[in-house]
Amino acid sequence: QKLIQTQGITYNVGNLPEGNEHPWPMDPIPLVIDEKEWASIEQAVIQRATLFNAVLLDLYGSQRLLHDRICPSALVFASPHFLRPCFGITPQGGAHLHSYAADLARSPDGRWWVIADRTQAPSGMGSTLQNRLVSARTFPNAFSQYRVRQLARFFDLKRDALMALASAQRSDPTIVLLTAGPHNETYFEHSFLAGQWGFTLVEGADLTVLDRRVYLKTLGGLKPVDLILRRLDDSFCDPLELRGNSLLGVPGLVEAARSGNVVIDNALGSGLLETAAHMAFLPGLCRQFMDEELLL
Repeated sequence: QKLIQTQGITYNVGNLPEGNEHPWPMDPIPLVIDEKEWASIEQAVIQRATLFNAVLLDLYGSQRLLHDRICPSALVFASPHFLRPCFGITPQGGAHLHSYAADLARSPDGRWWVIADRTQAPSGMGSTLQNRLVSARTFPNAFSQYRVRQLARFFDLKRDALMALASAQRSDPTIVLLTAGPHNETYFEHSFLAGQWGFTLVEGADLTVLDRRVYLKTLGGLKPVDLILRRLDDSFCDPLELRGNSLLGVPGLVEAARSGNVVIDNALGSGLLETAAHMAFLPGLCRQFMDEELLL
């Protein structure tokens, strides 16, 4: 608890009598997962992320799943998370998902289950690293004795992947992390990740769109933005074409994405697959797209 307080690891919860900032709760005894068991989880999560990307590419593109009646139309068109302005937008490299998270739990017979999918702006990366840093300082001998797999490699890979995406726009790219601001419940993580990766932390008002291109407002003038790592839900990202009462987004962002002038992690509209109703169709979709049985 002392480490958490000195590091300032918090999350924000509104309407608390003791204030909005709450210390990060953490079990001092870490959950240890065997390497073989983790390998099966890793394989299953990769399969799931690959499948979701293929489904999003179809539903915002040719919509063969609907024409061939593999998915019911109501599952898509009745969902508030299906963003019609994003229909027909093909992200760079066909990748809607650059970040994916799954909430896991054990079933009564010991198998792993996915109880929720996070596909629009999944949080947790920064908290995971902070958990590991605190645990490693609390139990240094146990970490060295049991050769716990390090997390640093993931953060290097993620940053390299983002830089590669942004470099496709320009040789000297600018990447920003878009946050809802200090009152957001995971704002600590936003600021931590921006500092960890050396990205500029911005709110919607710090960005503007001119001639279908996103710019960062600086004291030296407007600076082109090549990639946005967003921590806003889909509908809040553009008050011009999405949620009209949003004060958090960037007017014109959808048009900039439509023109291919900015990469967004994750692509706008990807929250469609967070709807739990899709889970019933995933085994069939996995056979349809990947000719495999769903692992999780």
